[in-house]
Amino acid sequence: MVEAKALVKRFGEFEAVRGIDVHVERGEAFGFLGPNGAGKSSTMRMIASTSPRSDGDLRVLGMDPDVDGPRIRARLGSVPQQDNLDTELTVRQNLQIYGRYFGLSRAHVRRKAAELMEFAQLTDRADAEVDALSGGMKRRLTIARSLVNDPDLLLLDEPTTGLDPQARHMLWDRLFRLKAGGVTLIITSHYMDEVEQLCDRLVVMDGGHIVAEGSPADLIARYSTREVLELRFPPGEQNGMGEAVAAFGERVEQLPDRVLLYTADGEHALAGVHGQGVRPVSSLVRRSTLEDVFLRLTGRTLVD
Repeated sequence: MVEAKALVKRFGEFEAVRGIDVHVERGEAFGFLGPNGAGKSSTMRMIASTSPRSDGDLRVLGMDPDVDGPRIRARLGSVPQQDNLDTELTVRQNLQIYGRYFGLSRAHVRRKAAELMEFAQLTDRADAEVDALSGGMKRRLTIARSLVNDPDLLLLDEPTTGLDPQARHMLWDRLFRLKAGGVTLIITSHYMDEVEQLCDRLVVMDGGHIVAEGSPADLIARYSTREVLELRFPPGEQNGMGEAVAAFGERVEQLPDRVLLYTADGEHALAGVHGQGVRPVSSLVRRSTLEDVFLRLTGRTLVD
C-alpha cells in the first residue's frame, strides 16, 4: 500500500525527514510514533499526496504521488488532528456534501451517509448541527466522513486526542471494525496504549530518522524488560537510591519523583531491595510498556 525508500522532506535548509524507508502492507494497521518535530506529520502529508517529496522514492497504492496525486487522493481517507467539519451543517449534510466532492451520485451518498451514521452511532443525531455535538461525536463524524469514498487506505493523525476514555474506546472499536473489513490504517498517536492496541507494526521516529521498527511486542522485548519496578522515596531521600538498587535490575533510571528498575521479575527485585534494607514509601511492579521503549529511544527531554 505504501513503499518509501530514502524518503526526504526539506523546508528550505531544514530537513524534516531524513532518508527513511517505510513499507506498509495491505490490511495492516501501521503506526508512526515520535516526539514533536520528529517528522511524522511531514511523512503523513507526503503519503497523503498533499506535500511533494524532496528526494527519494515513494509509491502509494502503487502510484507516484508526483504524477498520480488526484488518483491516489480519490482512494484515500484522511482524519486530521483537528476536526474540520462544517459546523453550521447537520451530521447528515456533512457526509452527503463531502461525498459529492468525490463525484458520487446523490442517491449513493444518501445511502452511504445512512450507513456511516449507523457505523459511527450518530443516526439519532442525523439532523443535529455539528456545533451541538460533543467532542467524541465530532470525532466519530470526522472518521465517518473520511470513509464516504470507501477508501483503501485511511490516514489518522492522532485520532483520539482530547477525548475521554469512553469516547477513545468507542473509536478504537470502530477502527478495529474497519481493519477487519480490509481497510489499511496508518496512525500517528501520542497515546502509547492506543498504538499497542491498534497497530500491527510501527516505527519510532526521532529527528527525521527511524530509530526503531517492529510490532509493539517486539519493540518492548528488544528495548525494555518484561517488568518495571517503580520505587518512591520520601522527599530528599531519593538521591543515590538508583545506585543502591541497581544490582537488582538490568537497568535503572532515577527520576525526580521515583526510581525505575527494569527487570525480568519485579517481585524478585523488590525482595532484593528490601533485603538490602532499602525501604521505599511505596512500590509498584508493572509490565513494561511501549511508553518505556519510546522514552528510552527518544529521551525524556521536552521537545517543542
